Order: sequence, then C-alpha cells, then structure tokens
Amino acid sequence: MLQIKDLSVKYDNIQVLHGISMDIQDGELVALIGANGAGKTTALTTISGVKRSFGGEIVYNGKNITKASTDEIVRLGVVQVPEGRQIFSKMTIEENLILGAYTESDSARQKANMERGFEMFPILRERKKQLAGTLSGGEQQMLAIARALMSNPKLLLLDEPSMGLSPLMTEQVFDAIVTLNESGTTILLVEQNAFDALEISGRAYVMENGVITREGKSSDLMEDPAIKRAYLGGD
Repeated sequence: MLQIKDLSVKYDNIQVLHGISMDIQDGELVALIGANGAGKTTALTTISGVKRSFGGEIVYNGKNITKASTDEIVRLGVVQVPEGRQIFSKMTIEENLILGAYTESDSARQKANMERGFEMFPILRERKKQLAGTLSGGEQQMLAIARALMSNPKLLLLDEPSMGLSPLMTEQVFDAIVTLNESGTTILLVEQNAFDALEISGRAYVMENGVITREGKSSDLMEDPAIKRAYLGGD
C-alpha cells in the first residue's frame, strides 16, 4: 500500500531524515518507534504532504504522492491524527467531526462515518454537544481519531496517541486502534511508548537520528536485547 524510498527531509538547513525506506502492506498495523527527536513525526508529516522532502519518493497504491497536496492525499485515503490531537477546543464534538468530513460530500456516508466513531467511542455520542476543549486528554484523543474516520481513511497515520494519557486511557485508545485495524484500516503508528506499540503491531521500524536502524516482526524486536535496553527498560 505504501512505499517510502530513500526519503530525505530538512528543516531549514538541518537534515532530519536521512534516506529512510519503509513499506506497509494493505491491512497491516506497523509501528515506528524511537526516542523523542528521532524524526518519527517528520516522517508522518512528510507522508501526509504537510512537510516536503528534498530527496526520495512516497508511493501510495502505485501512485507517486511525493509532491501531492495534503488535501489530495486525504482524498486518496491517507489521513493523519496529529501529535497533540489538535482538536478545535471552542467547537463541539459534533462540529469537530463534521469538519473532519470536508472531503466527503455524500451526507449518507458522513452520517455513517460519524456513527462509526460513536460506536467506537460511546462517550462522544453522549457528549456530542459538549465543547471539545472541556474533554479530558483521553477523550480528546478519541475525538481526534473519530474525526479522522470522517474522511473514511484507508491508511491511518497515528502520531503519539498515548501522549499525556493515563494508563487506563492509553489502554482504551490502543484497544480502539486494534479494533480499527481488525476492521480493515491499515495503520502506521508512531509511538514513544515502545512496549505498547510493539505489543499491538505486527511489524515495526526503529528510528534513531533520522535513520531506520532496525526493522522486523514486532515480537522479534521485543526479544532483541538492544531494543530491550534502549526502549523497553530491560537489562
């Protein structure tokens, strides 16, 4: 579904990604783990067209999207849930969801996508007239994911969904991610919580200083002594 080939990205004159390559098959849940500042968010924002690369290419379902606009990429089915959630705090839950459907003109599909989000996160249905800024961090993350579903994504890019959440809320959000994947949505998960990310994903990539240093089955990486020491708190 997604091929990233030798992708290089700069911020001003500082190179952040150094020729990274990744691939994601249709239906997979793939994790991208690494320390803060490793370049994980940059990888996602470049895939979604927010950031531009100066080398390499991104191919989605056989189409080169390296220079495509963000709205074109969303219309193709690639949708990002950004780090920090970025909800519209002075708008209601329902209004946030409606904004997420700006690429979907069919009102029946809009309604179906909203219902899908409400089924996944019932608390949002109960509070749909409530201002989004009054929600807890976990509820805001649920809203951010539900808003992304309004665009009917085929590939969902999740950036640090557990950031700032309690263990209980983290578990609920990760359960929802697994459910989404099992229902057919392909997912690329960027996450500092390496243990949880490896536990729910089938494959994973490890990024250090803008370079992919390891890749493989998540279960194998969880048993790798170097990964245990660096990311899982092992000896």
